[in-house]
Amino acid sequence: MIPDIWAGIYCGPAPNPGELWQSWNLDPVLLAAMAALAFVLGRSRPGAAAVAVLAVAFVSPLCALSAALFSARVVHHILLVAVAAPLIALAFPARREGHPALPFIVSTAVLWLWHLPEAYDAAMADIAVYWVMQVTLLGSATVFWRAVFGFGRTSAQSLLFILGAYMQMGLLGALLTFAPGTLYAIHAVAPLQWGYAPLADQQLGGIIMWVPAGIPYAAFGAFVALRGWRRMQGRPA
Repeated sequence: MIPDIWAGIYCGPAPNPGELWQSWNLDPVLLAAMAALAFVLGRSRPGAAAVAVLAVAFVSPLCALSAALFSARVVHHILLVAVAAPLIALAFPARREGHPALPFIVSTAVLWLWHLPEAYDAAMADIAVYWVMQVTLLGSATVFWRAVFGFGRTSAQSLLFILGAYMQMGLLGALLTFAPGTLYAIHAVAPLQWGYAPLADQQLGGIIMWVPAGIPYAAFGAFVALRGWRRMQGRPA
């Protein structure tokens, strides 16, 4: 059993393995917000896809699983910053070109800040702080991707920023993988119910952030490269 102090965690408390598929998040406020997002974003394919990704992150049992496993929380965060955010950026492109440097710095700082042990545990233990975490992660990443997609000078420069975004996430993942001990109190006990030592769960999360997280960055990088090639050919992007 997890300590009572964590019983208020959003999507929690952490479920046992046998309870996972019953652990859908049917919070009426969340469902109303998702319906509003579907109305706003669902008019385009990227927007509809973004809503589906957010539903996986917040409504599906992944939300409850991320209360138990740090590795599941990493998947949750990757869905926000590397899948949902660029899809939202495609659905609502920037009206004016802006340089991605500042959004890159801000989104990187936000990601690293929320993975500091004190900030992470505070967010996981308090619903208000939890939503500040989610909104700032998604919001800063969306601003970054809008800047990247709207940066029309050369696709090579945009690709460098996408590569940089992946590299900083990979570096964070490597640090988590090779940390000598567990960092997050919220995941000090619950992983044992899932057959993971807490340190092994943290290492798995780091590896996911380090390696598989590159897949969405590579996919959107390929999109930018293809769009740039089409522009060079005088074809619609």
